[in-house]
Amino acid sequence: MPRIARFIRNDRQTVYHVISRTALPGLPIKDTDKDYLLGLIKRLSRLYFVDVLGFAVMGNHFHLVARMHPEDEISNSDIIKRWQDYYGDKVEMPTDRMAEVKKRLCSLGAYVKDIKQNFTRYYNKKHRRQGFFWGGRFKSMIVQEGSTLVNLLAYVDLNPIRAGIVKKPENYRWSSLGYHTQTGNKDGLLDIDFGLKEWNELDPKEIVRKYRQFVYETGAVDAGKGKTIDQKVVEKARKKGYKISRTDRFRYRCRYFTDSGVIGGKDFVQEVFDQVKHLLGSKDERKFTPVGGVEGLYSMKRLGAS
Repeated sequence: MPRIARFIRNDRQTVYHVISRTALPGLPIKDTDKDYLLGLIKRLSRLYFVDVLGFAVMGNHFHLVARMHPEDEISNSDIIKRWQDYYGDKVEMPTDRMAEVKKRLCSLGAYVKDIKQNFTRYYNKKHRRQGFFWGGRFKSMIVQEGSTLVNLLAYVDLNPIRAGIVKKPENYRWSSLGYHTQTGNKDGLLDIDFGLKEWNELDPKEIVRKYRQFVYETGAVDAGKGKTIDQKVVEKARKKGYKISRTDRFRYRCRYFTDSGVIGGKDFVQEVFDQVKHLLGSKDERKFTPVGGVEGLYSMKRLGAS
């Protein structure tokens, strides 16, 4: 079966939602394994030109929301600094391959591949096994910044709630909201520039507070898939600090945030499609599907390989 073409934009900063599932049965990723996988994401994010916006490491898959930077934003001195900070002085920077290194360090595929391959080596060594750990290629979609991105991040952070693992999203330490709350965003792993003008605050803590409020209000809505945040928990959170504001109800179909090729406003979806439709040929036409419950949000399916 031919591979499905992946949406990639190399000429500008672009946010991607990445999903990868294990090929093994059950829930093979235990707590210590989650720690290791999160550590990989942290370490490789210091090497690659990427902003991590959100994540959730679950027992059989992980979500990663990341903004990749284009090559024309990166100088040679930027690359040398990243290389030395990551590898130290013992590994010499191959200056004659600068263009090749730059291309790799701005590549979503290379970044995620490094995460997955390093984890597979760790897991196989730990369990004295051989073979594949991940179930094939990772899935990815392009995400418009702003309200679309915030809705997506809430979807990712609510994974442990839907799975019935915790009652409050920040109680799960292998998710972005849990990382914000439990570590105070240690080492500055998470970028909080969501592209939402209404949240253009100078105080990072206020942005996180607004995001936490959005996640709580969103998580209390029954989207028809998995569990929700208990209303009593939400009420307690309201009383303890965040102001109640009107939020878009989250009665979307969850599959839009996992099965789309691109998601965002209609103009944004059209723009991305015009850029990548050559992957199937100029005659290919696509229909946009409105995402139920979120006004102005549209989805387009991935491109099928010809």
